[in-house]
Amino acid sequence: MGKVLVVDDEKKITQVVQAYLEKDGFVVTNVHDGREALQLALEEAFDLIVLDLMLPGLSGEEVCKKLRQSGKDVPIIMLTARGAEEERIQGLALGADDYMVKPFSPGELVARVHAVLRRSGRRKAGFLADVLEFDGSGLVIDTLRHQVTVEGKKLELTSTEYKLLVAMARNPGRVFTRGELLEVAQGALPTGYDRTIDSHIKNLRQKLEPVPEQPRFIKTVYGVGYKFEGDLR
Repeated sequence: MGKVLVVDDEKKITQVVQAYLEKDGFVVTNVHDGREALQLALEEAFDLIVLDLMLPGLSGEEVCKKLRQSGKDVPIIMLTARGAEEERIQGLALGADDYMVKPFSPGELVARVHAVLRRSGRRKAGFLADVLEFDGSGLVIDTLRHQVTVEGKKLELTSTEYKLLVAMARNPGRVFTRGELLEVAQGALPTGYDRTIDSHIKNLRQKLEPVPEQPRFIKTVYGVGYKFEGDLR
């Protein structure tokens, strides 16, 4: 699972970017202030940061500069309404990995995220796939069509159930805490009671598992959370 921090003072932009990234299975945290973004990026491990330059509190340039000075090598894609060549060069010189000028295509931004992560070596082969197939199970997750089938039968999943399944299935064997899964479900920092994730997992198992009481795919890790078991083709 890729964790992306999106930093922009325009909430509509962060919401659109979040929706596109979550469709690809990313966990997205939105922040609208430079100082808050810097603190969060220093405290937590993100796989990539989408960073606007014009921010309240602390500019995007300063956020990038301070992160690099701290030793954080997290990939950064800068966003700005300023398109002058010298400003793009300055952003890259500060340590950004890529640069996009507003207005931009959300689809292109997602493609840039994939490319930057691929170059940085942070992507696994399974995470790059649009269609996830698991040997001997009949389970197919088509992220382009937003569709899940088991032995050819389409499952009717809620948006939350689908997000949870994609996030875990992209990372077979990885143990997710309830808090991490709640973040997947909410698309932001958790604000709810993390035990509510148990209810979502129970409902997902009822639809996904041949015998829900003896789950084949989604295993409970007692005292921690859940993990997905399956062999990607």
